[in-house]
Amino acid sequence: MATKLSVNVNAVAMLRNRRDLPWPDVVDISRIALQAGAHGITVHPRPDARHIRRQDVFDLVKMIRADFPGAEFNIEGYPSPDFLELVAAAKPDQATLVPDEPDQSTSDHGWDVARHKDFLRDVVRQLRGGGARVSLFTDADKAVAEHARAVGANRIEIYTGPYGHTFETAPKMGHLDAIVAAAESAKVKGLGVNAGHDL
Repeated sequence: MATKLSVNVNAVAMLRNRRDLPWPDVVDISRIALQAGAHGITVHPRPDARHIRRQDVFDLVKMIRADFPGAEFNIEGYPSPDFLELVAAAKPDQATLVPDEPDQSTSDHGWDVARHKDFLRDVVRQLRGGGARVSLFTDADKAVAEHARAVGANRIEIYTGPYGHTFETAPKMGHLDAIVAAAESAKVKGLGVNAGHDL
């Protein structure tokens, strides 16, 4: 299966919000990415709206559905009631669940799926019932695939931060080997695989 790129436009929104001006325009930049061949757009709205805002989500949905009907829209976030309500209203192609605290600056670890299995099972059931494919943000651990499948997830997204932060060859290859092992385990379990963050 070919690799597909979904462009995260959170940093575009953060630049816009620094001066509370209408540019750079998140929708226009997303359109450029899709015209250039990206397969989708990813956003991660946070409770403090420091980058992607609620209205951005609906503006992006409108543009993608009208101008790029084959493109994928992915909303990431911690599955709080507000996030679940936003996903239900926006109807993205995929919802990616991350274990972030509300005040966390960025995602820096994946779910302990086994520990949170009851919570995640209920959330996954709700999201899939609303028509979204569900991905769980996980560490590069080949054991996680079995737990992800057990809670009903369609995919995992492997956190690649340790790989992206390493510059020495031997440790970097060790991180890459862990990512590959996690991806292969997920495929064996029938799960799709995303990889992201700090690539």
